[in-house]
Amino acid sequence: MNIFDRLSNGWNIAMNSWAVLKENRRLILFPILSGISLILVVVSFVVILFASTGWDIEAFRDYRDQSSFVNYLFVFVYYLINYFIIVFFNTALIHCTHLYFKGEEPTIRKGLQFALSRFWALLSWAAFAATVGTILRIIQDNVGSLGKFITGLIGIVWSVTTFFVVPVIAYENLGPIGAFKRSATLMKEKWGERLGAGFSFGLIQLLGILAAAAIGGLLGWAIHPLLGIAVFALLLFATLVLVSAVKTIFISAVYHNITGDPVKHFNEQFADNLFLEK
Repeated sequence: MNIFDRLSNGWNIAMNSWAVLKENRRLILFPILSGISLILVVVSFVVILFASTGWDIEAFRDYRDQSSFVNYLFVFVYYLINYFIIVFFNTALIHCTHLYFKGEEPTIRKGLQFALSRFWALLSWAAFAATVGTILRIIQDNVGSLGKFITGLIGIVWSVTTFFVVPVIAYENLGPIGAFKRSATLMKEKWGERLGAGFSFGLIQLLGILAAAAIGGLLGWAIHPLLGIAVFALLLFATLVLVSAVKTIFISAVYHNITGDPVKHFNEQFADNLFLEK
């Protein structure tokens, strides 16, 4: 396939991923739980840091800006917990979509049970990703503008090469480095679909954020600013949750197609021969 065929294929898969979510609306619970958990983690870490400085705002700012072993250890633990939460609930969602593609009934319980069965594999990946993230943070904090530029480039490469890491960890018996390499290999095969779907998701997310801002701003102007802020926050959360769920379904669909796993149920309902090369 040429680049345009790949982009078109990616867009079609992305749109049909929305249809899969509509058919299985309960699956939206996974990104909701993930989002709520991440918010609680952020709040918890802020409270711990703030309390450690005696609830002094100036001391908190100074402590946050310091570069020390303890600070970076704190950053590592924060990244570890965040990455684990993300991959845990994404694994549960990917397993449910796998069941759906096979024509089976996906349930929240089945998804969570499968994710728990992969606990140590998910934790090892979270530790690996947290280590990489902490190293990049150290470079960014200590090499100035050049460090920020370098870490920015590395971050882009990382996000692309780890695109298929969650299903690889879920279904292939590989360690963190092996999963990283395997994901990079799969990415080379389907980079066009990723680009096309990325455009789709990005556009939908942008429109959702703009709509949330418009509605929140209107309510804040007409009724009360706090109401506008609250509505905007809720709509923003809903937008991010929906896009996250559909992205994960997209990843699952492409991964199972590449590996030869059944996706026939998906194709029959939404797009015959969707994955066939043109």
